[in-house]
Amino acid sequence: MDAIEAGDDEEMLEELGDLLLQVVFHCQLAAERRAFDFDAVARTMTEKLLRRHPHVFGDSQAKTVDQVWAQWDQIKKVEKQGTKQERISALDGIPKHLPALLRAEKLIKKARKAKLLPADRPKKLSAKELQQQLFALSAYAQSQGWSAEELLRNELKKREKSWRKAEKKEKPG
Repeated sequence: MDAIEAGDDEEMLEELGDLLLQVVFHCQLAAERRAFDFDAVARTMTEKLLRRHPHVFGDSQAKTVDQVWAQWDQIKKVEKQGTKQERISALDGIPKHLPALLRAEKLIKKARKAKLLPADRPKKLSAKELQQQLFALSAYAQSQGWSAEELLRNELKKREKSWRKAEKKEKPG
């Protein structure tokens, strides 16, 4: 991974300022209609931080990274139960608008965690070899008049449908 350079700090500073402006702006609009204000957002964020991280702020006995993640998943599941954010499938919660490759990474991770996709051991490639192959595949698709993005998106739809079907078969009901 490349080292973070001084210019990155300046860019981060500017981006965070833009993000904060959005938060302040939306809080002001909400305050004007008496929905919530900046203090409510900060309070809600703090409560969520404390609730979801009992290994830091509470008396949780979770010691390993895996235990912390399992605890965090369970806390989120309980929080969302019975709400419109409840996740019925292990594959829920990945935004549809993500670029195909990023969406593929997230879907594969969730599918593996839910044991819908085996943790196969493909031929070992270095990061450099893989990046070259990804580029070559994209170049090939383009040379054929195809969109690599759209091709991957279509494959993801097919795989996700199959995984959701398999997931329903496994659930008692």
